[in-house]
Amino acid sequence: MAIRKTSPDDLLGPVTLAVGQEDLLLDRVVQAVVAAARAADADTDVRDLAPDQLQPGSLAELTSPSLFAERKVLVVRNAHDLSADTIKDVKAYLDDPIEDISLVLLHAGGAKGKGLLDAARKAGAREVACPKTTKPAERLTFVRQEFRTLGRSATPEACQAIVDSIGSDLRELASAVAQLTSDVDGTIDEAVVGRYYTGRAEASSFNIADRAVEGRAAEALEALRWSLSTGVAPVLVTSALAQGVRAIGKLSSARGGRPADLARELGMPPWKIDRVRQQMRGWTPDGVSLALRAIAEADAGVKGGGDDPEYALEKAVVAVARAARMRRGG
Repeated sequence: MAIRKTSPDDLLGPVTLAVGQEDLLLDRVVQAVVAAARAADADTDVRDLAPDQLQPGSLAELTSPSLFAERKVLVVRNAHDLSADTIKDVKAYLDDPIEDISLVLLHAGGAKGKGLLDAARKAGAREVACPKTTKPAERLTFVRQEFRTLGRSATPEACQAIVDSIGSDLRELASAVAQLTSDVDGTIDEAVVGRYYTGRAEASSFNIADRAVEGRAAEALEALRWSLSTGVAPVLVTSALAQGVRAIGKLSSARGGRPADLARELGMPPWKIDRVRQQMRGWTPDGVSLALRAIAEADAGVKGGGDDPEYALEKAVVAVARAARMRRGG
């Protein structure tokens, strides 16, 4: 008998198909099925198999009735890499799955092994999408969802700061959210995120630059001193400052338009267009020129042209923050 179409909520359906290349999401699909199975039967037997561990004939052995009739979960990772003969075994099993066995197939979703993918879908497998997150906006959505799942509130600025600080690894993003929700009471804001994650070299450098180009000299200097005390290389700071000021110069001289159009024209992601638009208030063309000269002097200083790299950076940060306020006269 073929599998009836399985509800997305039915974790104990006969076959679950997890499709994509995002390891964290794939692992979560497995964990959810295993947890549901063990909630139904604490003695559930779980087998987590790589493609080379599932040879022709192995599936029949693994799904044969047990002496103790316990529930089983069979996880097949990288199912797209199974041999042709083993794929035939799996397809045959899909036509007549066994009660109390949950088969979880993890498939990358590409052309390789597509026959197995199509067969599982046709058989009515429960399918979960696990796509690789490639865009900053997707990672931001992921962080927001993590907070919602944990029943906690975080400001939009805090979510963005986590993405900026941690980067593209979903495991690290999830871990950061979990740590913050465990350690901090109440709404999580940008200041809290800053206290936890400004020690990361690249994130710390861009945090300094963001404060400086927004004209927040005192906060930029505080972030600079913290970063240097944690071992951030001075050259990363001058690089981040230069990128921040150049982005403002590019956007201020660009024609108006939608973020997506400007992003293509200037080679920036759309989310950055929105951020730079907020940061460029108060900037003038003269301010951009002055700031870039100050950064160039600091860069020479930290690369051996001066006696005190820390002082050179502080001068540059103050100069950039002042340039950011020229239009406001501050």
